[in-house]
Amino acid sequence: QVQLGESGGGLVQAGGSLRLSCAASERTFMSYSTGWFRQAPGNAREFVAALSRPGGNTYYADSVKGRFTISRDNPKNTVYLQMNSLRPEDTAVYYCAADPLTVTQGTPAYWGQGTQVTVSS
Repeated sequence: QVQLGESGGGLVQAGGSLRLSCAASERTFMSYSTGWFRQAPGNAREFVAALSRPGGNTYYADSVKGRFTISRDNPKNTVYLQMNSLRPEDTAVYYCAADPLTVTQGTPAYWGQGTQVTVSS
């Protein structure tokens, strides 16, 4: 059972940056597809970014392309989401997810508890 823990959320002004981290309890995490999702109040959870299984292709939602970057640090068993040029509409709870196959189809098998990101205008 892979356990995921996010950190790095907070309050930032529009135009600012944050880096979210997702640390995993198991080394096998690094061989999984990993990604970030978010959910704003009253909205459905939406896909933000993903890293494919080693091979490392990246995928982004159109709304964050060019502003967000997903990356992985294998020795630290951690996946990051660097968020630049933040906008008020990026405000949401951000969740890390992982799956042995893919996080871009279906529902990923493993989820973190979420971290709040609030962008003020």
